[in-house]
Amino acid sequence: MRRLLGSARVRSCLPDTEFLSGIAMVNIRLSRAGAKKKPFYHLVVTDSRNRRDGRYIERVGFFNPVGKASEDNLRIDVERVDYWIGKGAQTSDRVKSLLKAHQKAAAAS
Repeated sequence: MRRLLGSARVRSCLPDTEFLSGIAMVNIRLSRAGAKKKPFYHLVVTDSRNRRDGRYIERVGFFNPVGKASEDNLRIDVERVDYWIGKGAQTSDRVKSLLKAHQKAAAAS
């Protein structure tokens, strides 16, 4: 139930249920860093409304897709990730696959 006033959209007087409940959706996703053509990603816990590289709650690891074999390409603080998932945080598809890869590597060693 929205109407247009000029070119601006105006919300109706209905209450915003997300605002009333006080619960914001929390995501665990990748935040890009690094230089051009040399990506480096931080695994961050953030409010879903924040920008990709914007503000975050906590940094829980990193992923270096173009790192050398001698370097550590993936590091995840699994305890903190489990804590946030227990609190209701959702993981992105890529983070989910990175967690599986990290678990396989940990089981192999």
